[in-house]
Amino acid sequence: MANAYIQLVLKDDKAYSKYVPPTDGGTNLEISDAYEYINDHGVHIDDLSAVAEQIADPTKPSEVLVSDDCHIMEFGESMSIKVSLDHMKVTATFEPPSSGGALLGTRDIIEELNNKGIIYGIDQDAIIEFVNDRHYNTPYILAKGDLPVIGHDAKIVYNFNTNPSLKPKMLRDGSVDFKDLNTISMVNGGDLLATLIPGDPGKNGKDIFGKEIPVRKVKDAKLDYGEHIKLSADGRSIYSEIYGHVSLINGKVTVQDEYLVKSDVDNSTGNITYNGNVHIMGSVRTGFTVKAAADIIVDGVVEGAYLDAGGQIIVRQGIHGMNKGMIKCKGALIASFIEGARVSTDNYVETGSILYSDVNAKDDVRVMNKKGFIAGSSVRAGGKVESVTIGSEMGAATRIEVGIDPARKARYNLLQRQILDESKQIEKARPVIDSYDEFVKSGKKLDDKNMNYLTTVLQKIDQLKADLKKHREEFNSLHQELLTSKYSKVVVHRQIYPGVTITISELSITTKENYSCVQYEKKNGEIVRGQVIA
Repeated sequence: MANAYIQLVLKDDKAYSKYVPPTDGGTNLEISDAYEYINDHGVHIDDLSAVAEQIADPTKPSEVLVSDDCHIMEFGESMSIKVSLDHMKVTATFEPPSSGGALLGTRDIIEELNNKGIIYGIDQDAIIEFVNDRHYNTPYILAKGDLPVIGHDAKIVYNFNTNPSLKPKMLRDGSVDFKDLNTISMVNGGDLLATLIPGDPGKNGKDIFGKEIPVRKVKDAKLDYGEHIKLSADGRSIYSEIYGHVSLINGKVTVQDEYLVKSDVDNSTGNITYNGNVHIMGSVRTGFTVKAAADIIVDGVVEGAYLDAGGQIIVRQGIHGMNKGMIKCKGALIASFIEGARVSTDNYVETGSILYSDVNAKDDVRVMNKKGFIAGSSVRAGGKVESVTIGSEMGAATRIEVGIDPARKARYNLLQRQILDESKQIEKARPVIDSYDEFVKSGKKLDDKNMNYLTTVLQKIDQLKADLKKHREEFNSLHQELLTSKYSKVVVHRQIYPGVTITISELSITTKENYSCVQYEKKNGEIVRGQVIA
């Protein structure tokens, strides 16, 4: 493809315009560009219309007279250079010489580029292409810089579930499958756990002026792992050495072996304390204790027992605490139902029903089985509480509290009581101080016994004042936290009965009648009831 152009032909003090039409889809010449070329070389055009006709109709003679009184010297080929704004590309266009004028050679073109500071990425093939087949008024890319080659960060590919918030699957009929849980990743000895994919630093670029263009620094990654794990010879993969449970905790891969109980936890086993995972294939009977540094899995029922896990607790057939049971865990608690039990977790609770229980969760509480309900219970969640039904026709006292971590709320209530008690003690001791002041003013002196007593009282008051100040500061901080707690709500997918107390942050309401498919949230300093889709 070549664009059209004009060339000056000088003969006998006359100047002629030679028109070369475009080829292979090239663009035609604008009359203004023709005029500019002729005028720039010092030729006064006698008849511009002749040049215009020449351009408009290629069938016209290729040469037309533009000046019959021209006294200019022959001139050589020239080129103009355009550098892109990012200094990554150089485009050159060439203007023809006058007839018989000197032509540019490869060395001339490179020298001209160098004179402009262009020293990198010069395309000699493009220059030779022009020299061998000269097309004027046609752009040639004569130099290109190198863009930086973007590398990639190092990353670790894990061969197990690393999502700690993975919840049980909801079945098509609306129930939750508590039997087939995929929240625990079991591994065998020799299983690949993780692979390190090294980062690629990439490559710096360079512009046509030879200036280095630095590439973004990539992030490194390191395989961090604990016991029972083997590192490959190349240091890029880790494998489990034992059968157990693999998890990712704060970026560290851990494999903890599993203590398997093939029966109930009862008199035959006694209490269980284990520095790893505990898997109970039966039930945990009333009065027994199970403690695990990691997860506890119970295939049967948990009765009035005490369970404490550093990870999550999964009870496939539910918790029947008989008002004696206590369940504590750092991870999630998942059970088919919770009845007559106290539950506390630093994560979320997922269950099919909550009846006559006290449930505390730092995150959400979801009761989303087909007939999921909360009744006769106190449920506290730092996030939201979501249930199919809340309350009962019998009016069993039901309390739902969201918007602040239950542990923080308990601390808030404790501080409130402590501040009141400390203030009362200070006021109670005030008459002793007043009596002492009056005694001193009278000019009398206290004996050693009374002085020691007074000193003790004063020291106690000073300590009480210090404690009071500290507790008030913490209380005010928690109070502010309570007022500005994160967005939380109570969601009821079917029905909420009268007599349910709902607390969101510092606000409380009690339902007066039945409502269907509603949600409660805090807006503009009040609890607002809205509709949800059934």
